[in-house]
Amino acid sequence: MSKQAAEQNGQDNVINLQGMYEDYFLDYASYVILERAVPSIGDGLKPVQRRILHAMREMHDGRYHKVANIIGQTMQYHPHGDAAIGDALVNMGQKDLLIDPQGNWGDVRTGDSAAASRYIEARLTKFALDVAFNPQTTEWQLSYDGRKKEPIDLPMKFPMLLAQGADGIAVGLSTKVLPHNFVELIKASIKMLQGKRVKIYPDFQTGGLIDVSDYNDGKRGGRVKVRAPIEIVDKNTLAVRELPYGVTTQGLIDSILKANDKGKIKIKRVVDNTAEEVEILVELGNGVSPDLTMDALYAFTHCEISISPNACVIIEDKPHFISVQDILEQCTEQTKELLRQELEIRKGELQEKLHFASLEKIFIEQRIYRDIEECETWEEVLEAVEGGLRKYVRVPGEKAKKGDDRLLLMRDISEEDLVRLTEIKIKRISKYNSFKAEELMAKLEEELKQVQHNLDHLTDYAVAYFEELLKKHGKGRERRTKITTFESIDASDVVAANAKLYVNRKAGFIGTSLKKEEFVCDCSDIDDIIVFRKDGKFQVSRIDDKVFVGKDIVHVDVWKKGDDRTTYNMMYIDGKTGRTYAKRFNVKSITRDREYDMTTGEKNSKLLYFTANPNGEAEVVTVQLTPGSRARKKVFDFDFAELDIKGRGSKGNTVTKYPVRKVSLKEAGKSTLGAIKVWMDEVSGRLNTDERGLFLGDFDTGDQILAIYKEGSYEIADFDPNKKFAPKELVHIGKFDPDQVISAVYYEGERGWSVVKRFQIETSSTEQRFPFITEHKKSKLLFASVKPSPAIAYKIKDGSKKVDQELQIAEFIDVKGWRAVGNKVSDQRLTSVKEIEGKEQPAGKGGNADKLKAGDSIDFDVEGNGQTKMFD
Repeated sequence: MSKQAAEQNGQDNVINLQGMYEDYFLDYASYVILERAVPSIGDGLKPVQRRILHAMREMHDGRYHKVANIIGQTMQYHPHGDAAIGDALVNMGQKDLLIDPQGNWGDVRTGDSAAASRYIEARLTKFALDVAFNPQTTEWQLSYDGRKKEPIDLPMKFPMLLAQGADGIAVGLSTKVLPHNFVELIKASIKMLQGKRVKIYPDFQTGGLIDVSDYNDGKRGGRVKVRAPIEIVDKNTLAVRELPYGVTTQGLIDSILKANDKGKIKIKRVVDNTAEEVEILVELGNGVSPDLTMDALYAFTHCEISISPNACVIIEDKPHFISVQDILEQCTEQTKELLRQELEIRKGELQEKLHFASLEKIFIEQRIYRDIEECETWEEVLEAVEGGLRKYVRVPGEKAKKGDDRLLLMRDISEEDLVRLTEIKIKRISKYNSFKAEELMAKLEEELKQVQHNLDHLTDYAVAYFEELLKKHGKGRERRTKITTFESIDASDVVAANAKLYVNRKAGFIGTSLKKEEFVCDCSDIDDIIVFRKDGKFQVSRIDDKVFVGKDIVHVDVWKKGDDRTTYNMMYIDGKTGRTYAKRFNVKSITRDREYDMTTGEKNSKLLYFTANPNGEAEVVTVQLTPGSRARKKVFDFDFAELDIKGRGSKGNTVTKYPVRKVSLKEAGKSTLGAIKVWMDEVSGRLNTDERGLFLGDFDTGDQILAIYKEGSYEIADFDPNKKFAPKELVHIGKFDPDQVISAVYYEGERGWSVVKRFQIETSSTEQRFPFITEHKKSKLLFASVKPSPAIAYKIKDGSKKVDQELQIAEFIDVKGWRAVGNKVSDQRLTSVKEIEGKEQPAGKGGNADKLKAGDSIDFDVEGNGQTKMFD
């Protein structure tokens, strides 16, 4: 072959891949989207799920079938092998909605897989039979090999997509619809039919807590946070008894151990006691705060996860991104339409039955069958029967003549009707009972009338349908995941101090590996470190083994973003003018590893004095000028409290224009920022300054918190922004006042008395609970207040009567020691008490007990609000 011919032949064999790629890729992507990964809006199912249910319906006889057999039957419709079918079948069985499993089907909580398909069995649930199947309203198509018919969509009369949830990854898109609560979906559909607005939120089999603040109706861009509730068993043990959605016990344990290995948390060990119920115990070391560890578990482990929903469904053979609200609305309207179709079909069936029953009655009672005895051909027979019927009936559209009492039929007489009449056996004709026939026709007419009524009031009928579903299948399907709001946890606030910070001030190095240098503080491996230098510059860097930050370091510490309390006081010499300036500033935000100049930026500018004050303290310093300066007063005091706190780039105020020899501290100052307003989140119990929850008071340096608990104890706690309380255990929480008097009413279990006492806090230990009622197991706190003169209303049980009375507690008893038992009010347990407005009286005053005698019987009703609470 010549060279020219070879080149020509090569050109003829060139294939253009661009068009092939475009066509093939689109075909493949469309196939995966429509036939594999994304559910249909019609029935909420993916094709494999739909084919499994269809195969099971064809096999259904009320008994369990081997899963291997179900897989084999499904393969007639699904061309992708037994593995995909088996996995989908197990997944549906574990959701306990459409498939009733028997045998070892695995466990979504532990991640254990199901037994082999030959060992486990399944059948359709009664719920599936009620909502998913009706051949008369099903649209059909040929299966992949053309041998069988399969449904395009099952006629699903329930928002199954929202109940089961769905997730799948296709080519170029994905879907994630979170499961919702069965009962709430039905109630929402009812409200939607009634024209009311509804809101629905996810609910998970594994329980847990969910924050739906950013759910965004399940659309793209939304997010939910899910947590495992963590219970403090004792000071050294935490317990997890519910799991976040999609997290297994082993996955949770692995994440905890991984966080511990990295030093994020400090634990001794994790014990998995999961059996029928989930129980994971986390054992803490001595001195490790359970509250702080709980927050760290949420920050660094799978105890809290974030899920991004992305509701993508197939509508008319195209993927659409819609909200769960839209899905619910379409499913509800589809249910209503399917119910209408079923009613129309039933109406047609009843009309046919009534039509033929009428013809049959006339055919037999009027002995029309005798007219065919002399007919010789089949056509003559049909004509004879029809002619005989026409004498006694009239059809729609035929005008009635005067005195015409012929029976009006539902429709015209067809040849099929005539054939059916001729097929009636002699035995039936001979035993025909006119009374029973008329009774049957009356029932048919009554049912037909009811069907027509339902069609005329279709919305009410649909509401009744959903109510019946709820009554029949709703038991035991209540919400398992509690909806709440999570406080944000800053990882740097809760991470364990797993590193030590060292500094070489002269050489300018900081890090965790400089163990021979000066120790600064304990820190974590995710902290940022702020460094101030003698040349008037500072920078913030991420902690590492060894970092060069510049020579002559004057201050180094852990830096917290957004910290508006820590205030830096400094004096510096301006290198150009020689003047000395003073300034106060915060460092709230920075760019990491960037140098910032605190001086005017002139050459030879340098620091003279620098302090870091965690609560905005402002000290007094003594300034000494050089002996050769012209100033008359060479030593004077300067008070930083006279300066306002400004930005870090401000020049500052002039201290002196003369050369400064030395600046030294004269007097430590107090905070100039004022007290911090503190609230407690009533859900999480966390203290905060975001005005969220119950206001506790204004806290300054040294202020403490008083907490009174339902168990009959109190606790004094130092103010700590990371402190958490248990709101459900509290009677009172607020700022502690040493002169405050606590008034309490409690049942003394050993003696069987109801007792009143008033006392002041005498203990000095913090972070420890002190019981102020007797420790008998039957002793119970009934009422507690920190008001100066509280009063209660109660009822005395006198035989069968209850007499209303009141008690001024401050007048009944004086202030005694906190360990005192108190004065007896009644020799029986009080059962009802409520607080009323009391008389103003100085705390500690009292003595007049004439209004109530010891031994009187009292009932207390326990309720209240504000900072003083009463309870059962």
